[in-house]
Amino acid sequence: MTKLSRTQTTFAPPVMEARRWLDGVTFPPDRPLINVSQAAPIDPPPAPLVAAMAEALQDPATHLYGPVLGLPELRAELAAHWSAHYGAEVRPENVAITAGCNQAFAASISAICGEGDEVLLPTPWYFNHKMWLDMDGVATVPLPTDEHLIPQTETASSLITERTRAIVLVSPNNPGGAEYPTETLRAFMKLAKAHDLKLIVDETYKDFDSRSGAPHDLLTEPEDRAHLIQLYSFSKAYRLTGHRVGAVIASEDLLPEIEKFLDTVTICTPQLGQRAALWGLRNLGQWVAGERDEILDRRAAIADNMPKLEAKGWKLLGLGAYFAYFEHPFEGSSADLAPKLVREASVLTLPGTMFMPASDPRGARQFRFAFANVNREEIGTLFDRLAALDWPQANKAERPLASKGLAQ
Repeated sequence: MTKLSRTQTTFAPPVMEARRWLDGVTFPPDRPLINVSQAAPIDPPPAPLVAAMAEALQDPATHLYGPVLGLPELRAELAAHWSAHYGAEVRPENVAITAGCNQAFAASISAICGEGDEVLLPTPWYFNHKMWLDMDGVATVPLPTDEHLIPQTETASSLITERTRAIVLVSPNNPGGAEYPTETLRAFMKLAKAHDLKLIVDETYKDFDSRSGAPHDLLTEPEDRAHLIQLYSFSKAYRLTGHRVGAVIASEDLLPEIEKFLDTVTICTPQLGQRAALWGLRNLGQWVAGERDEILDRRAAIADNMPKLEAKGWKLLGLGAYFAYFEHPFEGSSADLAPKLVREASVLTLPGTMFMPASDPRGARQFRFAFANVNREEIGTLFDRLAALDWPQANKAERPLASKGLAQ
């Protein structure tokens, strides 16, 4: 029997799979495609940032290898930003710049895990996290969340073994949208310390949290630092998705291990993207605040339109940052209904099965809608199309299963 390669141990990229559902489909003029499948800005960066990037291209250093852990100026600027936001000292020596937040996660996992180790991943999960764990030879332990898509330490504690190395949390959450309460994050930090684990907190959507100020106090206790790894992305805040700039914020002793990974995989994060991120941190605070206001208005539009779907049996499970996460009322799995939505409603979205283990029946009843690229009017149109679906309804007695965490 032929042994599987590391990439063969995981599934195909979900977003690419979903895009193939568009092949051969023609959308009528009165029902154009609404694409809510991916959480990535489609507009270019603001004009002043584009101008700054053009100027950076004239600097010969932009085209050379840079320091493996990132430009010193960017590391220092992000450390200052992090310190101010969280009310705790973060030094440049705590910061590594990566080629996107996915690489920040991959580098962190490779730095702390060995073959056959285990990592707790809340479900619904961000599928690229699951894919990397598969490809790195690390076992994913699904951590079911509650009816509000919030993980609970009591459940997590029962899943920890001698092979567990980390617990991963994403807040604001992808795919569920949930903003984890400070108390939840603090409880998970206590759990991680008690078992000598790393708590990895992916804060890609930090800039779009609906709460003002710091969403947690995990940096305020010095003894917690050795257990905490924070991940960040510049892609969403400054519309730099194609330039691949992210970051790891962690204890100094972890960064040499991160450096080994980065040097082997990319040598250095693309210089142009780093210079753009640096300019953004220094100059675009007010602009990002305006972007946050727009996202919060679109979030409000989801809530405003929700009665249309509630009347048809839909349930909103999570809402925040770029995402709305739904339970649908129809017969059949979301894996089959999602391509059908493209053909019959001109809506491209991702089914919950892409965010859940195959053994978890909840995924079949769920959809993720990424609303960052649809305005308030388009959100109204989206909800009208969903409300108009006349597909066969599932047995109502079966629906509560989709909202409950799996029994332990």
